Amino acid sequence: MSTNTVNISFEKNLLSEIDMVAKKESRTRSELIREAARMYIERKNKWKDIFSFGDSYFKGKNIGEPEVREEIRQYRRSKRKINV
Repeated sequence: MSTNTVNISFEKNLLSEIDMVAKKESRTRSELIREAARMYIERKNKWKDIFSFGDSYFKGKNIGEPEVREEIRQYRRSKRKINV
């Protein structure tokens, strides 16, 4: 795998936190930042997939914000009953 070097500017406080976490985990600053970038991209892709699914699933079903709020309210109410 070929790599490229990039220069990134961080505020001192954030860089200190990055270094502390890297040290605790016995890894380099670069390893930590690479993993953070991978996790960010993965999370963004998952949300894109979720919204894409929602768009295709509900297309043409004429479901708006009031219906979504009601579904959330009913779901939360059913969870409370289970946990009580």
